[in-house]
Amino acid sequence: MRPFTYERAASAQAAAQAAVAHPNAKFIAGGTNLLDLMKLQIETPAHLIDVNHLGLDRIEKTPDGGLRIGAHVRNTDLAADRVVRKDYAVLSRALVSGASGQLRNKATTAGNLLQRTRCPYFYDTSKPCNKRKPGSGCAAIGGFNRDLAIMGVSDACIATHPSDMAVAMRLLDARVETVDPHGVTRAIPIAEFHRLPGDTPHIETVLQPGELITAVTLPKPLGGRHVYRKVRDRASYAFANVSVAAVIGDGFQHFAFGGLAHKPWRVEAAEGLSSADAIAEAVLSGARTTPQNAFKTILTRRTLGAVLREARA
Repeated sequence: MRPFTYERAASAQAAAQAAVAHPNAKFIAGGTNLLDLMKLQIETPAHLIDVNHLGLDRIEKTPDGGLRIGAHVRNTDLAADRVVRKDYAVLSRALVSGASGQLRNKATTAGNLLQRTRCPYFYDTSKPCNKRKPGSGCAAIGGFNRDLAIMGVSDACIATHPSDMAVAMRLLDARVETVDPHGVTRAIPIAEFHRLPGDTPHIETVLQPGELITAVTLPKPLGGRHVYRKVRDRASYAFANVSVAAVIGDGFQHFAFGGLAHKPWRVEAAEGLSSADAIAEAVLSGARTTPQNAFKTILTRRTLGAVLREARA
């Protein structure tokens, strides 16, 4: 691990200001992803800004009947929250399916949204990776890519986003609240928060330099039946081959998918269709597969069918 300097921020705006004042600075809260990447020298920040003590660890009702989740609420606490379990059960189930209990005790809401891909070539510094080193190439294309993306891919990157929580947040139409170094705040719809790779896979979100996530807000509850189904190579501590988040009620159905793309994948136009085959056809339209990951199209159809049967039972 390379040497770095450290400071503890006194406020959200001060943290954002410190991030632009120090070249190559990073925010740190739980650090469950960042510290691993630092040990591998994939992330090499010269300065760390500790944002753990800013009071961003509360879950509160909003005036419109929704929920505001502080950026530093731990995954364990969010999954166990009484209101989340009752009104946003798909989120609780997605969180519990991710990582391990020890990691969920440390991992934060904002950090979960900002996870880096688990593409093996991103982690192997001996191989080219446009996400790790822009312009170097993508070893995954033509390499081992069984677990990688089939939707929204480009000639520069076929990595997937690893978060389970983000899939449920996309389903629930969350908004990501931020503050910048000038104290200006904004609320970013999660549909616009993560970027597809295009020619710049190293730019993963729409966050600007120094911009700090302060909270994630959810609209008022949808009701209905909540299901999160994750298919993976082993029963725990593994990332999704395919995951499906669903909320189905009288006269509505919403779906979001993990393991398919560089961001949580949702096709709203498919949600007015009735059969699993028709929904899957719309969701997978334009899929770009390899011989190794083509099975994901079949797995998506079967997982969606199982979710529909469970939700409609």
